[in-house]
Amino acid sequence: MKNIAIVQARIGSTRLPCKMLLSLHGAPIIEWVLRRLQKSQLLDDIIAAIPATKDNDILEKTILELGVKVFRGSESNVLNRFYESAKNQNATNIVRICADNPLIDVKEVDKLIDFYQKNNCDYAYNHIPRDNLYPDGLGAEIVSFDLLKNIHDIVTTQYHKEHCLSYITDNKDNFTIKTFDPEDKTLQHPELKFDIDTFDDYHKLFMKDIDIDISSQDLIKLFTG
Repeated sequence: MKNIAIVQARIGSTRLPCKMLLSLHGAPIIEWVLRRLQKSQLLDDIIAAIPATKDNDILEKTILELGVKVFRGSESNVLNRFYESAKNQNATNIVRICADNPLIDVKEVDKLIDFYQKNNCDYAYNHIPRDNLYPDGLGAEIVSFDLLKNIHDIVTTQYHKEHCLSYITDNKDNFTIKTFDPEDKTLQHPELKFDIDTFDDYHKLFMKDIDIDISSQDLIKLFTG
């Protein structure tokens, strides 16, 4: 059993340009994501999948300095970039990480991997509060490599190529999809959002007294206390 995390990142962002390199309390957002993820007990490797465009050269340099592998591929066909980055890794399962989740909780990512390995399903997730009590931005998504390959081979629409793994959730009658609630009830706050899509999201986290090693429990206290 080999579990590989693919971190999807890019410099270009319409709503918040260059957000991967925006400093959040002294470190770029991409560093928050990768350093927190590197503490996983169940991931065998981490790969950052970024576009093969010149403006992403600086992002590649930053990621490599953090000791994480980089794969570069299509900017518009994210599904293809995601698949190609995983193709030669001999992975059993692929964990998709969004790089706009600087407060990703590696313990919850490990719980997702454990849940997926113990439950019979095609796809599992805990990164968004859909049919679960997780805050937005702490977890991830997971599929088998075999399913990822099948989806890559059959997807034809630009929407599904751009929005990685959306084919599964858009065709949920064809797949077994599962999720679960946080074991720690203090984390059960689906009303909270910790991913960074806009400047307001960034500013909200920038104004809080947080550091790169903050626990989800302490984070939630800051936003609910």
